[in-house]
Amino acid sequence: MVKPVISPTEDVFLKPARGTSRTVRKVQNRIHETKDKKSLINVPYRKLISSTMAKSLAQDILHKLEEEKIYRNSGYTAKQLATDLHTNTRYLSAVVNSRFKKSYSSLINEYRIKDAVVLLADRRHRSKTIEEIGLMVGFANRQSFYAAFDKYVGETPRNFRLKFI
Repeated sequence: MVKPVISPTEDVFLKPARGTSRTVRKVQNRIHETKDKKSLINVPYRKLISSTMAKSLAQDILHKLEEEKIYRNSGYTAKQLATDLHTNTRYLSAVVNSRFKKSYSSLINEYRIKDAVVLLADRRHRSKTIEEIGLMVGFANRQSFYAAFDKYVGETPRNFRLKFI
């Protein structure tokens, strides 16, 4: 039985053979580079980010949320946040998912609801309607505010407010 020169598991494109033309070597190198890129496609972004970079990005996200209160702008997107933090949306999403254990929109809504709870319980904001408070904390409409409030607090904003009046 004749033994094959190349086993089925060997990668023939790892190293261009001696004596091959320059064009053939370029094509082989391009195929090898493409293969490397394709092997990274299925790797989750959170595994491609170093822990120090992820920690730094998480701190920057917290600063934007807690100090600058970006969540109050209903039109502020993950893309805008990524641009502000000089990164891309995939890295941003990976850090939010891995460090905060939730999606970008869930994180933003959580901060909005925490803010709304404070405003609804504060007697100084009694003259504001519930819809106005929802708009103040960054919700685009009444329905999304009520749905998120019920999800995080377990009751409607109206019932919650009645406890403090």
